[in-house]
Amino acid sequence: MPVASYREEEKSGMANEKLDRVKAKAVEEAKRLFRIFLYFWALLTLFSLHKAFVFNEDFFTYQQAVALINAFAMSKVTLVAQSLHYGERFHNKPLIYPVLFKAVAFSLLLLVFHVIEETLIGKWHGKTLAESVPTLGDGSLQALLMVEIILFVALIPFFAFLEMERVVGAEALNGLFFGSKNPR
Repeated sequence: MPVASYREEEKSGMANEKLDRVKAKAVEEAKRLFRIFLYFWALLTLFSLHKAFVFNEDFFTYQQAVALINAFAMSKVTLVAQSLHYGERFHNKPLIYPVLFKAVAFSLLLLVFHVIEETLIGKWHGKTLAESVPTLGDGSLQALLMVEIILFVALIPFFAFLEMERVVGAEALNGLFFGSKNPR
């Protein structure tokens, strides 16, 4: 086999390996995004269901569409922030510390992102800045704090699961939760 042909074949093989690694990484990231999306979608669906019952509104139309869109947006923000190691502290401490810290950090991040996103959407639709800034609850500081507290508490189980996965490994944690012959 000529040397040039061998080098081309070697380069082609390396390119295929690199492409396979990129594909595997993309599939793994898509799975992470989907898991995050499911959590936020379930959470927001419960909130919209509660709102529908309280205000006697139709649950399956507008509210569910908003829940899907917001869950996807929150999932993307969370995935990117995790990739940038946002909120990563206390890894060498008991799990309660990183779980609570991440719940606080991400609840603040998601709330700020929501306000920015809604403001930009309002500006896009020709509203003034004052009209574009979303109101949470009745628009008071108390309502804002309540939304933040609810989001913080809702994120605790999410980050508890992720931190346990980090410590014991994904396969072992899945085995513990869903059963397997060898969970450890």
